[in-house]
Amino acid sequence: MPISSNASYKPPFWQFNAHIQTIYPSLMRKVKVNYKRERVDLPDGDFLDLDWSYCKGKSEIRSSKLVIVTHGLEGDSTRHYVTGMVKKFNDLGFDGLGWNCRSCSGEMNRLPRFYHHGDVDDIRFVVNYAISKGYKEVVLVGFSMGGSMTLRLLGDKPDTVPNEVKLGVAVSVPLDLFTSVFELYKKGRRFYMKRFIDKLGKKIKAKTEIFPNHPIINADGYEKITNFEEFDNRYTAPLFGFKDAHDFYKKAGAKPFLKYIQKPTFIFQAINDPFLSPECFELGEASDNKNVHLELIAQGGHVGFMMPNSKETYIENRVAEICKTTFQVV
Repeated sequence: MPISSNASYKPPFWQFNAHIQTIYPSLMRKVKVNYKRERVDLPDGDFLDLDWSYCKGKSEIRSSKLVIVTHGLEGDSTRHYVTGMVKKFNDLGFDGLGWNCRSCSGEMNRLPRFYHHGDVDDIRFVVNYAISKGYKEVVLVGFSMGGSMTLRLLGDKPDTVPNEVKLGVAVSVPLDLFTSVFELYKKGRRFYMKRFIDKLGKKIKAKTEIFPNHPIINADGYEKITNFEEFDNRYTAPLFGFKDAHDFYKKAGAKPFLKYIQKPTFIFQAINDPFLSPECFELGEASDNKNVHLELIAQGGHVGFMMPNSKETYIENRVAEICKTTFQVV
């Protein structure tokens, strides 16, 4: 069946609710990998920073296999869930690539635009660029927004996905972006949204200095923005050609594209995830797509899934298990 429930995962006993399961690893979990940064220029004149971690700690390509990990909204390649997955795959004999969305690598990007959940051009560039280095087997892993981007890549123009891509994985992903946005309006969850708005605001102010006369990039009155609708109406929608925020939410989500995916793809969702709506726990029109497998897990929070007495997460071990037993890519 494409949808399954896993009751075996249990968080540490002291992580007794979704917020602790979400916040603690975000603040406290550290996984170190040895990254080698490469900056690549994009066709539109911008750039991306790619962070490579070669298996066995080497400083150059040592494997024909690669995992490409995509971070979430306002994350980067150093987030614990990225480095944890990269390290797990390094231990399995894969090279790892944690790439940074525009403006997320510690340096502001060159153009007014940022990135968004349905922005597939950059991840497509990264995948093709990585494969051009000679990798023969590639696994794509995305978390939260990065999961949405990964699924969009696999489902949008699926015939163009390189043969070298063998497996897709998406974790804690807002499959239905429209309804998930409004989950963070609920009591007890708005502080997550405020944190994102504050982080995005710093970048808007930095870009205002770079583009002082830009018709959209303007920080005046930013302090009045209190939610995603206001931010996306003012910035995301006009920058990317959407009619408004609601048009963006309806068109940028991954769910409508799941039915087109042709590669084996696993989606892992915690039912107690404070970021996700009930619509993110079913596949909709993709229910008959045998390539897409949705695993529902009772607990784990948003991009948490820490395990008792272990430095690794349930997701890292589960994905490694899939690679070993199902696809035999290790």
